[in-house]
Amino acid sequence: MVATTLALFALLIAPHPAGATPAAGESGPVYSYDHAIRESVWVDTGLDGDADGHTDRVAVDIMRPSEPARQGHRIPVIMDASPYYSCCGRGNESQKKTYDAQGRPVQFPLFYDNYFVPRGYATVLVDLAGTNRSDGCVDVGGRSDIQSAKAVVDWLNGRGHAYTARTGGKPVTADWSNGRTGMIGKSWDATIANGVAATGVPGLKTIVPISGISSWYDYYFAKGAPLYNSGPDQLAHEVESPGAHQHCAAVQKKLVDGAPRNGDWTGLWTERDYVRNAGKVRASVLLVHGMQDLNVRTKHFGQWWDALARHGVQRKIWLSQTGHVDPFDYRRAEWVRTLHHWFDHYLMGYDNGIERAPMADIERAPDTWSTDAHWPAAGTAPVVLHPRNGTTAGVGALGTRPAPKGATASFTDDPKLSETDWAAHIDQATPAKAGFTTGPLTAPLRLSGSGTVTVTATPSTSSAHLSAVLVDLGPATLRNYAADGEGIRTLDKRTCWGAGNKGDTGCFKETAADVEKAGYTVFSRGWADLGHWADPGRGRPLTPGKSYTITLDLAATDHIVPAGHRLALIVAGTDAGLIDPPASHPRLTLDLSRTAARLPLTGGAPATAHAIPTP
Repeated sequence: MVATTLALFALLIAPHPAGATPAAGESGPVYSYDHAIRESVWVDTGLDGDADGHTDRVAVDIMRPSEPARQGHRIPVIMDASPYYSCCGRGNESQKKTYDAQGRPVQFPLFYDNYFVPRGYATVLVDLAGTNRSDGCVDVGGRSDIQSAKAVVDWLNGRGHAYTARTGGKPVTADWSNGRTGMIGKSWDATIANGVAATGVPGLKTIVPISGISSWYDYYFAKGAPLYNSGPDQLAHEVESPGAHQHCAAVQKKLVDGAPRNGDWTGLWTERDYVRNAGKVRASVLLVHGMQDLNVRTKHFGQWWDALARHGVQRKIWLSQTGHVDPFDYRRAEWVRTLHHWFDHYLMGYDNGIERAPMADIERAPDTWSTDAHWPAAGTAPVVLHPRNGTTAGVGALGTRPAPKGATASFTDDPKLSETDWAAHIDQATPAKAGFTTGPLTAPLRLSGSGTVTVTATPSTSSAHLSAVLVDLGPATLRNYAADGEGIRTLDKRTCWGAGNKGDTGCFKETAADVEKAGYTVFSRGWADLGHWADPGRGRPLTPGKSYTITLDLAATDHIVPAGHRLALIVAGTDAGLIDPPASHPRLTLDLSRTAARLPLTGGAPATAHAIPTP
């Protein structure tokens, strides 16, 4: 009688078959983690990246509850495809996959298996081609990277082939999967989620990209200016399996040849530009990014978000004040709750209202959050602000009135100085920057979205790089994003999130905000090589003494400059540590009448006129 009752209960709470619509509520931890099925399969990608005459197979480690399989129920999948499972690890504690003596998976990095497997999900971790236990070669966001993960989605939906071994083995089907797949991951993993979604693959119902790249060109360059990153060939070498390098020389050469450090657009970048295919995205998107992420800079989420919006993709966004940090490590409890409801809705069909909740969660101060029904904020419109010469030589003003014709400002590129050096001396005439500030604001001014700065400059040499930054001048308590933790401190105490065992405890070190008091906040940045003025895809030498006009893309942000603070625009040359210097150290003269910032200001022109005193 007891056994009959338990069996009936299990049927009642089992995940709903594909096509069914469950009642409102949420999935609960009703399945055994200890008795979960742990297995590995190798999915055929259909590609032969290492040119060994055999199509590549990628390793897929799976954990899934055993009860649904016994009951004949199919379940959805949470999938993280990554190159980092053996080389570098995942999460704040750099967890790696581990295996027992028979090669069966033991530790699944992060908390997804611990929390979601007992709730009726399968957790699927994919080694990208050329990494860990997979065949093939790493091609850094290209066809092989994306196909590594897309092939697994196809297999989960009955369209692909997998085997019980890396070579040979028996065919195996995903007869336990209902095909509904959600991809999640941070950094490169998030990038793969973006790229797979941009293929429009059926069965991928949602993605959760955390600090993901949307176009690999913009990871290495900003309108021709080389960003302070190593080339894609070096990145591939860091993550590829031991021995893969000797088999992947041809792929490595393509990465080198296709990514010249002159900043020109090549076919390699076209293949790795997911934004151009945003119209193919069928999945919903829960996007997460740190607004001070100087690794995967915020231009990536801004252009991806805008493209998804144009195509009507269901989406939600979290923006923190951290750098390159997972939300599990700065807002843990709320993140787990949000992610649970998101997957329950889009993968299990629960009517929990997550899609009707406010679209944006934004961190305003360390651990202080606000929400918005829409993002960018409702009522946001582009407003043009103009730099002018001020009453003190070398210290400029910023406002709504254009500068008179003939007004200029000059600076000399100093590659040793950065945006913090410029901002710290904003009220002083220094030779390496041109700075312009409003007076103290009479009302708060909110910037929400992506802006631009158009510059007309005359160089003294044949090459020149430009930087433009926006600064909030006034005291604030900030996350210390420039420190090693990029805004968090890791504590000794551990808390557990879901079930666990000796091999995979599900317990993680807690964190706390790493804060600092500052006199200013740099909150948006953009860079460009002036030689790309005529064609963003191809640079050319400049003629000294000739003026050129170019528009720099400012990275997306959401920042409120409080009343009493000042808003500053700084235009300079090399931003030390963020872009590489040009071949020369030019002096640049700005034509202020043809230089302006176009900023996304909430309330538009009326709010701006109210907040900024007329200089």
